[in-house]
Amino acid sequence: MASVVRFLPTRPRLEGVKLVHEPDSGDPRVLASSVDLADSIPAQMRGLMFRRSIPDDYALAFRFGGAKKRDVHMLFVFFPIDVVWIVDGTVQRVERLRPWLGIARETADLVVELPAGRAADVEPGDRLALEDGPRSG
Repeated sequence: MASVVRFLPTRPRLEGVKLVHEPDSGDPRVLASSVDLADSIPAQMRGLMFRRSIPDDYALAFRFGGAKKRDVHMLFVFFPIDVVWIVDGTVQRVERLRPWLGIARETADLVVELPAGRAADVEPGDRLALEDGPRSG
C-alpha cells in the first residue's frame, strides 16, 4: 500500500488547556475545552480552511511573539466563526466573520477562532486566557 503524503500541516492539540473568559463583571467561564494551536506559518495560513465544521467547545489559537496588526480571512472557510484579538490577555476586538467573504484586522499577540456565537458575551476589555487545569463552566 502506498504511503500518503500530508501537504497540510497538523495542529497540535493543547492537552488539558481551556480557553477561559473572565468578564469585567461576572464569573469566569470556559469558552473552549478543546484547543488546537496553529504554531507554524503553514498552520497559521491554513487556519480553519477546508474544514466543514468545528465542535461547539473548540478553539483554534494563534500565538505570536509580540503584538502587531493581525489579519484573519475567511477564504475557503465554509461556516461563520467568532474571532477574538487579544493583547497581554486583554480582549481588543471581537468580530463575527462570514464564510468566504469575511476579513478583519486588529492588533494582537493572541488570536482565537471559535464557533459563531461562542464569543457573543466577550467584549473589549474582558480577559481571555489559555489555562491549564480542570476548571469547568
